[in-house]
Amino acid sequence: MAPFLLFLFVFATQVIAGFNTKLPPLSYGNQVTILSIDGGGIRGIVPAVVLDHLEKALQKKDEKATLANYFDVIAGTSTGGLMAAMLSTPHPNHPYRPLFTPAEIVDFYKKYGPHIFNETSGWNSTYPGPKYDGKFLHGIIRKVLKNSRLGETLTNVVIPTFDLKKLHPVIFSNYKIMTRPSLDAKMSDICIGTSAAPTYLPPYYFKNNDTEFNLVDGGVAATNPAMIAVSEVTQQEKIPYIFPWWKESTKIVLVSVGCGTSNVTGYDVKTAANWSEAFWAASGIATGGYDYAAKDMTEYYLATMFSSPRFAHNYYLRIQEYNLDPSMNNLDNATEENLENLVNVGNNLLKQPVLSMNVDTFVPEKKPLEGTNAEALERLAERLYNEKQVRLRKKAMEKSGRPLTETSAFSFGRTKTS
Repeated sequence: MAPFLLFLFVFATQVIAGFNTKLPPLSYGNQVTILSIDGGGIRGIVPAVVLDHLEKALQKKDEKATLANYFDVIAGTSTGGLMAAMLSTPHPNHPYRPLFTPAEIVDFYKKYGPHIFNETSGWNSTYPGPKYDGKFLHGIIRKVLKNSRLGETLTNVVIPTFDLKKLHPVIFSNYKIMTRPSLDAKMSDICIGTSAAPTYLPPYYFKNNDTEFNLVDGGVAATNPAMIAVSEVTQQEKIPYIFPWWKESTKIVLVSVGCGTSNVTGYDVKTAANWSEAFWAASGIATGGYDYAAKDMTEYYLATMFSSPRFAHNYYLRIQEYNLDPSMNNLDNATEENLENLVNVGNNLLKQPVLSMNVDTFVPEKKPLEGTNAEALERLAERLYNEKQVRLRKKAMEKSGRPLTETSAFSFGRTKTS
C-alpha cells in the first residue's frame, strides 16, 4: 500500500506542476534563482530573443511554463526594467500568467519602437530638452501596465532608478515594500522612471504615498542590475549571514543577459592631453568612460564572487554580445532594418560559446566545456525545473503533515545541517 501511495503523491506533484503553479517560497528550496536584464533602449530585443529560447526550453518540460514562475527574482534596468515588468505583471484575464512572453516582447519592440523613438523634426543636441518628448512611450506603458503595482507581481522584481533631486539611486524592490510602502508604486510609474534616459527622454516626476520621486534612467545607477539583484536577496533580515562558506547555505543561480555592446577603441594619453573641458563634455567621452567602467566593475564583482572557492556551489551565466556592429549601438535606432538586425544578433548570440569575463584583462574568454549559450540555457532550464519540483514536493509533504527530511531554518530557504 505504501508504494502505491508514494506513487500517487509523486504523480500528483507532477500533474500540479503542469498547471503553471507559482514558484513556492525559498523556504522549500535549495537555490535562489535570479534573472537580470540590462538596459539598452531598442537593443532590448536582443535579451528578449535570448529569453524566448530559455522559456521555450522550460516549456518542453512544463508546457505552461513562464519565466515568472521559475525565477525568484527578475531584475531589470531601463528597457530591462520594462521587460521585467512585462514578464512579471499578471495578465488581467489570466492572473497566474504574465502580460507578455519574451516572444511577445520582441513583437512589442518591433511594433512600437518606431513610435517611441520618433524624432522631433529638426532636433539637434543644442536644443533644450531631450531628443524625444516621451508622450508615446508614457502612453503605451500606462495602457499596457494599467494600475498594477509592484506588490502584485508574480515574482519578486528589482528595478533601479536614480532620483535627480536627492542624487541617489532608488531601488524599487518587492523586498523593500513592507518597510517602505512608498515603493509599492504603479508599475507604469516605475517603468517610465527607469527608462528616462538623459538626453533621450524627459525626467519623470510622480508621487506615491506622499513621497515624491524625480527620476531618470536606472542606467545612471546600474546599466547591469545583476549585482543589485544579488544584493537585494542577501540583504534580507532573516538571514544572519551572507552565504557563509562554513555552513550549508542556499545556492545562488544567476543568469544575466545584456543588450549588446560594441568593441570600441580608446585614446592614448598623448591624444587626450590637450583636450579642453568643453571637449570632454561635448564629446561625451568622460561619461562614456564612466559607463564602460561601471559595466566592467559589475562584471568584475560578479565574476570574482562566483569564481571564488567560497561560492563554488553557486552558478553564474552571463550572456552578452561584446562585438555588436557599431551601426546597431544606438539606443534609439528603430528602423525596420535595425530591428531585424537586432533579432538576428539575439539568434546568433545563442549559437556563440559561453563567455566569462577575465577579471585581470577585462576581456571575455570562452568557458571550457560549457558549449554554446543555447546549450547553457537548456541546462539552466533543467536546473530551474528540478528546483521547482523540489519545492512543490516539499510543500505538498508539509501540507499532508509528513515530516520533511530537511527543516527550513529561515524563510530565505537556508536549511539546517544534520
